[in-house]
Amino acid sequence: MPPRSPKTEPRRMKVRVIGTVQGVGFRPFVYRLATGLGLAGSVRNAGSGVEIEVQGMPDVLDRFVDRLRQDAPPLARIRQVAARHAKPVAEDGFRIEMTDEDGELEVDAARDIATCTDCLAEMRDPADRRYRHPFINCTNCGPRYTIIERLPYDRPDTSMRAFPMCEACRAEYEDPADRRFHAQPVCCHDCGPTLELLDAEGQRVDSPDPLAATADILAEGGVAAIKGIGGFHLACDATSPDAVRRLRERKHREQKPLAVMARDPDAARAIATVGPEELALLESPERPIVLLSRRAGDIVADAVAPRSQFHGVMLPYTPIHHLLAERLPYLVMTSANRTEEPIARTNDDAVSKLAGIADAFLVHDRAILTRNDDSVVRRLAGDVMVVRRSRGYAPEPIAVGADVDGILACGPMLKNTVAVGRGELCYLSQHIGDLANPATVRSLEATAAKLAGMVGVEPRLVACDRHPDYLSTRFAESLGLPLVRVPHHHAHVAACMGEHELTGQVIGVAFDGTGYGDDGHTWGSEVLIADRAESERFAHLAYMPMPGGDAAVRHPGRMALGALFPIIGADARRAVPWMDEAEADAVLELLDRGVNTPLTCGMGRLFDAAAAVLGVCRETAYEGQPAIKLEGIADPTAEGSYPIELSESGGVRQIDGATILAAVCDERDAGVPAPTIAGRFHSTVLGFLLECVTEAARHTGLDRVCLTGGCFQNAFLLEQAVARLEAEGLSVFRHRLVPPNDGGVALGQIVIAAAKRRE
Repeated sequence: MPPRSPKTEPRRMKVRVIGTVQGVGFRPFVYRLATGLGLAGSVRNAGSGVEIEVQGMPDVLDRFVDRLRQDAPPLARIRQVAARHAKPVAEDGFRIEMTDEDGELEVDAARDIATCTDCLAEMRDPADRRYRHPFINCTNCGPRYTIIERLPYDRPDTSMRAFPMCEACRAEYEDPADRRFHAQPVCCHDCGPTLELLDAEGQRVDSPDPLAATADILAEGGVAAIKGIGGFHLACDATSPDAVRRLRERKHREQKPLAVMARDPDAARAIATVGPEELALLESPERPIVLLSRRAGDIVADAVAPRSQFHGVMLPYTPIHHLLAERLPYLVMTSANRTEEPIARTNDDAVSKLAGIADAFLVHDRAILTRNDDSVVRRLAGDVMVVRRSRGYAPEPIAVGADVDGILACGPMLKNTVAVGRGELCYLSQHIGDLANPATVRSLEATAAKLAGMVGVEPRLVACDRHPDYLSTRFAESLGLPLVRVPHHHAHVAACMGEHELTGQVIGVAFDGTGYGDDGHTWGSEVLIADRAESERFAHLAYMPMPGGDAAVRHPGRMALGALFPIIGADARRAVPWMDEAEADAVLELLDRGVNTPLTCGMGRLFDAAAAVLGVCRETAYEGQPAIKLEGIADPTAEGSYPIELSESGGVRQIDGATILAAVCDERDAGVPAPTIAGRFHSTVLGFLLECVTEAARHTGLDRVCLTGGCFQNAFLLEQAVARLEAEGLSVFRHRLVPPNDGGVALGQIVIAAAKRRE
C-alpha cells in the first residue's frame, strides 16, 4: 500500500484485490463504496483478481482502501490488497468494466453457498416474480464451484451459459445497485433451468409440478433420487421405518448412519442436542452435515442411525430442499451412489447407476460440472473439526507458509482428496472417496486436472503416498513428472503443521488404522519427531499380527485373536467366546503357521480388538465402526486404567497392546461393566500418549505437539489429550481446516514435497 498522502489535490490509485472476490458481489460492493465516497474510476474482474482504478482526494482514497477489507461482502475472502499511485486523468463517475482475462491467474474459485435469507423471502412471497422458483439465487448464495468450467468466473464459462437471460433478469444482472448484479447463475421461471420428474425406468412423468409429485412419492414411503448442487441425493422420509429399511436394502448399506435433513433449527432441536455453536454451524453459509448427540425417543426412525449416539443433521441448502421441506420435516439425504462409487452427477448417470434403488428421479437441466459431496463437521475440544471437507468448504485455499507453487499431491487410497499448490496456498479438493474401483480413480484424475486448470497451475512436481500399490500412487507415477514419495504418517503430521503454518520441529502424534511404514509393515500409532522435510519414529504400539490381512479389519474378532495369540497362544480364543468355533480354529491355525498374518501397529486395530472383546462390534460394516461404538459406550467417569508395558528397540519405544487387551479380557470375565472397561481402555490409550509425548519432550526439548490421524475424531481421546498435554505445559495443535483422517493427507504431501524441493 502506498504511503498516506497529505490532503492536497486529487490523486489516482490503482488497487488489486486477490482472493475469493469473484462471484461474491465484490464488484457491486466496490461500485457502491466508491460512489458513496464520491470517487471516480472503474472496477473489473481480471485473471489476477479484481482490479480497481479510483480517483479522489487523498484522505478519501485512504478511507476507500481501508474499507475494502473492513466492509467486504460476507462471502469474500481477501488475501491481498495491493495499491499504488497513478497519474490522475480527467474522469467523472465510477463504472464497472468488462472482465480482463489477460495476466496470470491468481483468483480463487468461489464455494457453493446455501440459499440466503433474502432469496428465501422472495421464494416464499406470492407477489414476487420468483415465487417458488427452485433455482433462485443471488450474488450472496447459490452454486459456484460446481458449475464453473474455468476462471475468471463469468456466465459464459459456467453451465449457466445454456440459459439466455430474459429481459427482467438481464436488467438485474446489469444493475450495479441490484443484489443480482453479475450473479452468474441468475435466472427465473422464464429463463432458468427446469425441473422434470422421471419414473424408475428413467421415463418422463407428465406432471404440472414435478417437485410436488416428488414430495408425494416421498410422503408415501418411496425413495427418490434428487439432483442437487454437486450431485444426486437418495432421499426418503426419515420418520418412516419402512422407507428407511427399503433404502438401506436397495443401496446395500446395512448399518452406516444416514444423514437427516431437518426442515429448520426447531426441527433439528427436536431430534438432537443443538447448542449455540452447533446452531451456528447448521445455519452457516456452508451448510454442512453436523454430527449431533441424538435425543432419546426422537421421531426419526431407528434405522437411520442404528445404535448410534449421533445424528448427522443438516438444514436445507438449496431452493429445492426448502420446497420439499415444506411437506416433509425430516428427510434422509444420502449420497446417491452404489457402494464405493462416486456420487451420480448427470441425469443419465443417475438413471443408469441408481436403477433398482430409486422409485423416481427429480432432475433438472443445469449441468453439474464438478462433483461435490456434502461436508461433515462436529464440535470437539471447544472448536470445529472437519470430518469430510467438501461442499461449502472446497476449494477454499489454505495458506501453508511455504512456496508450494506447481506441486500436485495425489492423496491416499482411502478418503481421497487431491491438492494443488499455487504460491503459498494449497487448494485442497472436495472429497473424492475411497479408490476402490475405476470410476473413483477416474474421478480422481478428472478432479486433479480440473483443479489445476481452475487455479492456473501446470504441475511440475508430484507428491504421492509411499505405498506402492495405492491407486493414487499409480496415478502419480503415470504423470511422468518428478515424484516425491511421502510417508503416510509424516503426511498426517505435516498437514497439521501446514494448516497452522508451523516450521521447525514438532512432536507429531499420528493415530489411525492403516498406513504404509518405513519397514514395510502397517503403521498407525506413531509418535514422531518431525519437521516439514523429515520425520523420525520415537514410539509406537508393538506389532500385532492381522490374521487374514484385510479380513481382520472386516472381522474385529480376528484382530483380538491376533493381538493375544503371541502372549497366550490358543487360549486367545477366550477373548471372543461369541465367535464360531470353526472360524476361531481357522484363525488360530493361520496364526500358528504364520501364514497370511501381516503385522500392524495401528491404533485403530487395537480399538477394533477391544470392541470385539467387549462384543460391541463383531463385524465391521463401515470404516471406524468398532472404534465409534467403543467410544459410544465408554464411561468418561470410569476411574483407573490398565498397565502399560514399555520397551525399547533401536532407540524407539514400544508399548505392548496385547497386555492392555488381556486386561480388558480379565475385567470382562470378572463381570466389570462394559462402559467402565471401555472408559478405562480409553484412559490407557491416553496414558500411552501422555507418557510417550512427555518423554519425547524431555528428550528433544520440543514443546509443540500436533495431534492427527483418524483416531482423533474420537471426542474422548481428543479432548482429554488436549487437556492433559496442555497441563504439562505443551502447546497442542489439532486440525481445524482439514480432516484429521486421510482426507487431509494431500495437504501434508504438498507441504513435505515443498520442503524437499527447497532442500
